[in-house]
Amino acid sequence: MVALTIAPVKGLRALERDEVELTLAGVRENRRFLLVDADSRMVNAKRLGALQTVVPDYDDARRTLSLRFADGSVVAGPIESGKRIAARFFDATIATQEVLGPFSQALSERLGTPLRLVENAAEWGAIDRGRDATVTLISSASVERVGVAAGAAGPVDARRFRMLIEVGGVAAHAEDAWVGRPLAVGGAVVVARGHVGRCVVTKRDPDSGEADLDTLRALASYRAGSETTEPLSCGVYGTVLQPGTVRVGDAVEPA
Repeated sequence: MVALTIAPVKGLRALERDEVELTLAGVRENRRFLLVDADSRMVNAKRLGALQTVVPDYDDARRTLSLRFADGSVVAGPIESGKRIAARFFDATIATQEVLGPFSQALSERLGTPLRLVENAAEWGAIDRGRDATVTLISSASVERVGVAAGAAGPVDARRFRMLIEVGGVAAHAEDAWVGRPLAVGGAVVVARGHVGRCVVTKRDPDSGEADLDTLRALASYRAGSETTEPLSCGVYGTVLQPGTVRVGDAVEPA
């Protein structure tokens, strides 16, 4: 395992970690929060790439959050829950709670559009595929292969794909064969349930949010027609069978 990446607030900057605690609900700090617009629809970097310029830092034990903006300013405070909001999350409606304090106003002012910070009421957080995808894995070789197909001038930052676990030492798209197979990941055991179909977010630089690499065209050039559960896939999603501590450097191998 060469990297661990979480996003405390869905759509904001993805952050690398040396160690995470993998529970049956995934990593508690990962996608704990999300943003909605004035119509209570989820907003992510698909719609607003500049979200990725905002760096979140969340302490779940203390229930505190800080947001560092591109101008260097920081807004921080405790998490205080407000009213319940039924948020539109892709094609579903999920239960969330408004987060009180300075966060929503600061995000709205700096990003130039009305935004509200909310916390997903589900234990597993704002995960795209719900409880079936509390863990995601991608290989370094898969990221490199996409970069080659896209004509990238240099190495591609794997944070662009926003996956929890990056695995080294295997071939490109070796993770395709992991679906349905239990894997020992550090002190935890997980099982992949399906392949992650990619979206336009992967086109964006993970720091600036600018669309600078046509990952979807690259995937279509050699992955179209692959026998995967979702089209244009790169990486896999799954669930946790056995909780445990996971650290960079841990082995990922058949359980």
